[in-house]
Amino acid sequence: MQVKKQLTLRAGTFLILFLFTSDKANTEFIIKSVNLFIQPRNEVQRGTNVSLICQAEVSQSPGSNPNYEYIFYKDYEMLLTEKTTATHWFYSIPDARVFHSGKYECAVVIGHQNKKSGSTDLTVKGLLTPVLSVDQQRLKEGDNVTAVCTAEGEMGSLMFSFRDGPVELYRKSTNTQKVEQKLAFEHKRMRTVNMFCYYSISLGSKIEISNNSNVIDIDIQELGITPEINVMPSANVIEGDLLTFSCNVDMTYQKNSELRISLVHGHTTLGLNMGQKTYNMSAKANDSGQYECIASLGAIHKSSSVNITVNQLFSVPALSIHPPEVFEGEHFDITCHTDIIASVRIQREDIKYFIYKEKTLVISNYRYSNTARNVTNGKYMCVAKANGIIKESSNVLFRAKVLVSQPEIRVDAPPVIVDKHFWIHCHSQNGSLPIIYTLKRNNITVNRTEVSNPHEKARFIAMISAPSDISSYFCEAENNGKISVKMSQRLNETVIVPVGKPLFTVIPIPGNIEEGEDVTLICGIPKGSPPINFSFYGNSHTPINTTTVQSNSSSFVLSAVSRQKSGNYYCEAFNLANKLSKSDIISIEVGVNNKESVWSEKPPDISDEGILQLPNEGDVEYTEVVHSQPLDPTRIPLRKGTDTVYSELQTQGSPDHINHRELTSLLHLAKLLPFLLF
Repeated sequence: MQVKKQLTLRAGTFLILFLFTSDKANTEFIIKSVNLFIQPRNEVQRGTNVSLICQAEVSQSPGSNPNYEYIFYKDYEMLLTEKTTATHWFYSIPDARVFHSGKYECAVVIGHQNKKSGSTDLTVKGLLTPVLSVDQQRLKEGDNVTAVCTAEGEMGSLMFSFRDGPVELYRKSTNTQKVEQKLAFEHKRMRTVNMFCYYSISLGSKIEISNNSNVIDIDIQELGITPEINVMPSANVIEGDLLTFSCNVDMTYQKNSELRISLVHGHTTLGLNMGQKTYNMSAKANDSGQYECIASLGAIHKSSSVNITVNQLFSVPALSIHPPEVFEGEHFDITCHTDIIASVRIQREDIKYFIYKEKTLVISNYRYSNTARNVTNGKYMCVAKANGIIKESSNVLFRAKVLVSQPEIRVDAPPVIVDKHFWIHCHSQNGSLPIIYTLKRNNITVNRTEVSNPHEKARFIAMISAPSDISSYFCEAENNGKISVKMSQRLNETVIVPVGKPLFTVIPIPGNIEEGEDVTLICGIPKGSPPINFSFYGNSHTPINTTTVQSNSSSFVLSAVSRQKSGNYYCEAFNLANKLSKSDIISIEVGVNNKESVWSEKPPDISDEGILQLPNEGDVEYTEVVHSQPLDPTRIPLRKGTDTVYSELQTQGSPDHINHRELTSLLHLAKLLPFLLF
């Protein structure tokens, strides 16, 4: 335990001593500045001895002698590092080259201190002139020459280029001082190559190019293997003639086993080893063009050519159909003919014709006739033959036009509403386009349109003022003049008559309604297609009743009305025409129910209503006892047709006593008779 404490104490003492010594060393000097100098100057010629001097200005304690570390950089890459006690150091570049051009810097490191100089540019001018050498200056076409381009003593990455005047022969990049390359001259014919070389060096974004080397003249002797091409009987022949080709070369090379001679037409090789044989072919019209004899020896190819013209024995046949447009049931003719023949070889009667339909022979003749129908539709072509030459026409599609079928007429988005525009469609299921559609109304033309596209439709706008008008419309379709006209059926669609203004009636009449009585509300319309929707409204436009009926009127009974039922009443009606119509408003006043009443004067004269005439009795005073009771429908029956509306008058022992209120109600019902009988 005691030994461990002693070791700890000694370690602590050593650390304190080390820190004290380090602090003392760091305070003995300060690097104030570092400068880089280039001798003799910053821009020199190639071959100059150049020195880079890195000098440090250091402030130090008397008697101290620090160690300096010098680091030299070129284009930010480290070149050299050196440790010394000297206050400056040299980096020498003997026999400087363009390669040495660039940005230079130096740095000084003392202990933990590090300081760098500014950058200084060194420019070395002048590249060496390269030297060109070859292994031979006379050679045959296809031989290789070895060329060497040397830039003795040059440094860096060099790009060498070999040229023949403006034509570059070869290029290569290297870090050595020379490039050696074998060059071939396959395409030179009896001429001299003026070869030289040069090199270039890249300095960042700048490229330095040397002078051209010495020029060496190289003479190239052409190989005498150019073939001679011959054709028999001539280069201008007629289809069917026999052509014979031959290729010959100089006998000096004829027996060379490496020599290859080929006959070529376009991209097709017709014959090989043409040095020992001929090539024969029967001329056809599409054989016209250039024919070549190509002789090959190694990488050298020589050729000669001849243009062959093959004239037609007869022209390609043409198939025609007359007339060009035919409807089913009409007659048509197909003919096959040629315009040109070589009369020195054949006559027109020597040509045989064959007409085909869908590759099946129809007739061995130049003409074919038939009546157009579905089975005659298809692709037709013809073949002409003479002297072994066969030629085919192009395919011609024949399709008989179809007469238009009876058109169908219909309404777009039925039903039709009176006095509102609607669209009428006309369409024929069959018929070749174009088709002309005509909309007529009672044999009077309303509009015409032509449909030329399968996606087009014949569409007309119309309007009717009465349901019976709908059947006055029909349409016609034609696609081959008047003889092809087809008429549709007459238009038959559901027609909706919008509702007229409702007549609203109240029974008993509004001025004679008392509490406890039943009140009948009747809503009738002068016109309108059923079903009809009737709605009754009371005070503050409150809905009372809504119903849909198949007749032109509807009623609703308010049972045992009270005085609170007094107010304004009306009705509304609408149908599938979606036109809402509202009646006039009737004000109803419900009075106090008096069980008995006595007339003190004669009832009002009702003879002017034209319904019931009373006896002329003079100015007699009437007294009537009124018994309040609900309206009995059996006493006021309403019937349609030949039935009549009648009333049963209740008398009290004498015809002079008439129930005035019931009579008044009957008169009011008579006004509604036209609606109830509708």
